[in-house]
Amino acid sequence: MNTLRRVLGRWDLTAIGINQVIGGAIFLMPSQVAAQIGTWSPIAFVLMGLASLTVALCFAEVGSRFDSTGGPYLYTRAAFGRFVGFEVGWMQWFTRAASQASVMAGIALALGYYWPVVTTGWPRALVLVGVTAGLTWVNARGIRQSAWLVNALTIGKLLPLTLFIIAGLRYLDPGALAALPPITLRQFSTAALLMIFVYGGYDVIPVPAGEALDPRRHVPFALITTILVVMAVMTLTQVAAQAVLPDLAVHATPIADAAAVSLGSIGALLVGLGSVLSMTGNNAGQVLSGSRMLFALAEHGELPAFFGRIHARYRTPANAVLFTSAVAVVLALTGSFAKLAVVSALARLVMYVGVSAATLRLRSSTFTDVVKPATFVAPLGPAVPAIAILVSVGIAAGATREQFLGGFAALAAGAVMFAIRTRLTDR
Repeated sequence: MNTLRRVLGRWDLTAIGINQVIGGAIFLMPSQVAAQIGTWSPIAFVLMGLASLTVALCFAEVGSRFDSTGGPYLYTRAAFGRFVGFEVGWMQWFTRAASQASVMAGIALALGYYWPVVTTGWPRALVLVGVTAGLTWVNARGIRQSAWLVNALTIGKLLPLTLFIIAGLRYLDPGALAALPPITLRQFSTAALLMIFVYGGYDVIPVPAGEALDPRRHVPFALITTILVVMAVMTLTQVAAQAVLPDLAVHATPIADAAAVSLGSIGALLVGLGSVLSMTGNNAGQVLSGSRMLFALAEHGELPAFFGRIHARYRTPANAVLFTSAVAVVLALTGSFAKLAVVSALARLVMYVGVSAATLRLRSSTFTDVVKPATFVAPLGPAVPAIAILVSVGIAAGATREQFLGGFAALAAGAVMFAIRTRLTDR
């Protein structure tokens, strides 16, 4: 019987995490945050990084109990049953496919800065289909090739950011950075919601655990390392941007504009290239994680067996890879992803709260014979999961009415799918 090939090490999983969190938003977000809270921005990035770390610690603890593909789906299924697990898995796959489509559209826009022709018509379609086909081919060919690609693109996106940070810090005036103007609670909460969304994406790290060498130890390492690295990169990027551009808040393309000042035209070009690599890498990770989530649902009988088949030669969930990419490219070509993006707020609430609550529940002696013992335990007893739940609810608190309605519609669709599948399999 074919099984998935275990080749991913701890740094492969870490690259998957960093790649998913640091996407195109880091090149645009500094000015939006600065517009709300000014020089408080670097401090806020650290605080929101620590808030995200509480959720990541919960993922790390429950992740240390499992060694199969599925991540949050497996954790909530074990703790709360099939229905809750399915809804979490469904929402994660749904948002991954929509996000993949969104990032593909972003790649076309980024390339359009240099070649305007690719932003419309058949040239745009060619870019979308070409990028998707290439990433799909790599993912279908093997997990090792997928990991190499993600690793290379992660390094490719971090190098320009590192150069930007080093160059930007030469302009740093500690006195200006220490000048902290008064801000309102509303301003801080608005900025916090922007940043907490930017930190999202690390939840994909445990999804391909079935292809990791030692997932019960490497998944916790990758989760915690990802948050710490991302927090450092985002905070230093914000500091460098503010140092170079005192009027940062008025710049629509803050990192590119700051790079043009600190590194010249070559620097701006490097940042532009970095943004394209960043989005391409993010897309490669979306293909990898989204397909594995679909595979996990099928592996446990929640979806047709077609999605759970493993390629005889490459030992990848090739059908799930092809289907996920096909859905994403249709959404990108039709622009439907913009409407589906409203689901992301509630999807994160469902996923983060589910995993945080599962952390507490799976500590009970009732589950001793159900799941493996944790190789990593979040500190401070129930405090970290409780804080993580509050952080997750806080994320949802900033959602609009449209986002809640879209999220509930997606949950309802998942419930209908679950009911139909259950009825068919019980016959």
